[in-house]
Amino acid sequence: MNAPDPKPSIYDRDLDRNPANHQPLTPLSYLDRAARVFPDHVAVIHGPLRRRYADLYARSRRLAAALQARGIGRGDTVAVMLANTPEMIECHYGVPMTGAVLNTLNTRLDAAGLAFCLDHGEAKVLITDREFSKVVAPALAQATVKPLVIDVDDPVFTGEGIAVGNVAYEALLAEGDPAADWAMPADEWDAIALNYTSGTTGDPKGVVYHHRGAALLSLGNVITGNLGQHPVYLWTLPMFHCNGWCFPWTLSVVAGTHVCLRQVRAGALYESIAEHGVTHLCGAPIVMQLLLGASDAERRPLPHRVAFLTAAAPPPQAVLAAMGESGFDVTHLYGLTETYGPAVVNAWHRDWDALDADARAEKMARQGVRYPVLEGFDIRDPETGESVPADGTTLGEAMFRGNVVMRGYLKNPAATEAAFKGGWFRSGDLGVKHPDGYIQLKDRSKDIIISGGENISSIEVEDALFRHPAVAAAAVVARPDAKWGETPVAFVELKPGATLEAETLIAWCRTRLAGYKLPRHVVFGELPKTATGKVQKYLLRERAREG
Repeated sequence: MNAPDPKPSIYDRDLDRNPANHQPLTPLSYLDRAARVFPDHVAVIHGPLRRRYADLYARSRRLAAALQARGIGRGDTVAVMLANTPEMIECHYGVPMTGAVLNTLNTRLDAAGLAFCLDHGEAKVLITDREFSKVVAPALAQATVKPLVIDVDDPVFTGEGIAVGNVAYEALLAEGDPAADWAMPADEWDAIALNYTSGTTGDPKGVVYHHRGAALLSLGNVITGNLGQHPVYLWTLPMFHCNGWCFPWTLSVVAGTHVCLRQVRAGALYESIAEHGVTHLCGAPIVMQLLLGASDAERRPLPHRVAFLTAAAPPPQAVLAAMGESGFDVTHLYGLTETYGPAVVNAWHRDWDALDADARAEKMARQGVRYPVLEGFDIRDPETGESVPADGTTLGEAMFRGNVVMRGYLKNPAATEAAFKGGWFRSGDLGVKHPDGYIQLKDRSKDIIISGGENISSIEVEDALFRHPAVAAAAVVARPDAKWGETPVAFVELKPGATLEAETLIAWCRTRLAGYKLPRHVVFGELPKTATGKVQKYLLRERAREG
């Protein structure tokens, strides 16, 4: 749908862009507006803390001014290792207000993974919560960069942890002027955030977002999530994950209330929903399992029906039915880190409600159609680039095109070029297109396992297994899991004469992998291979599904 070369017309003369009629799109302006229009509306709830929009704006400007005074500016990277706390929200505004780029680090990473991200992103500043000091301290020791380290001491956190820097977050904010001016980006193409993917064949890739994409995806969330004015949003989705699907910026569009939650536990979920009148939350299937598996003592009556936006694998029909009975309306989304989080929605038709249970389940299993702010989403032949027939059977690759697709991979031009081959972002996910245009994924060409909303590289886990001296071959595949969506299963072939217990091998991996990447099950035996020696993973997937 590319437009032809324009021919000069009367509308191309003396109607140029100027500051009065053209400003760069940025989500930072959403907070400016919310603070001016609704200064006294509660923006943030965290434990006993209640913070108004005027205060959120002032603290974000303090952070920006303080960072600028310490030399941080356009193109610098500010990394944060934070839980879902007020400071994390402030960083989503204060950091880009300086022109710098926010790098939200995955709090599940090990020290080596964090060190890689700090070095690759060339972090000038690290803002970190003391909860993560046990992994941040060794990461800083391993990293080549030596960022300014700022410590957040959240009074809600009562566990163990120490300060690893020499500047306290509140002391830093005291250095900044709450009325200081901040600059709009010079160009809406300027980078606003850096997010690292889980590497599939090696080190993770740094996905770069721009201000335009963040602003548009935020508006897309408002439309798709049906957020009216002043929604109350519960933070069950990690804000480090695709910048919380851009919801830290989305809420300012509608002057919503952020309800922060450090730990996602069933009792805390119901308590927060009941006490604060939560209207919306996002999360992986595990959050649904927590809600449904809550004990009678943990449950609280809901104040109204609650919108639940979920991504990853489509929830089973039984889970969707149980969520509906419990007072939650579930919307199925799909996207990747490279698309600012969800950019596809299973937009529901009202007449589908009249279908029988099996037919509704078939509709619900589909990933759906593009967000209003995404210009193109299709299943296309990965070799020819042509759109596949809408027959529900022809397999192709899910591809994206539009303003909510990343700028590219930081310092990785080869990967960027491959991802954008043919003028579309190639997701690596395989699927079909139904006659009504709705898309359904069938497999992942990169063998990525999505567990609890987090990507796990099968190759990375296989590498850890291979390193054990008794292992001759290993293959890791996903096994469906009601709680986590998927979990890794390892199929291991031992060397002749070797013996090994599953618990011993998992313990071996524990010293080399982050905890959520560990295989949940290990199956010993000869691996099925092709004539050329390639492991037939499709057979292993069948075995894993069969238990």
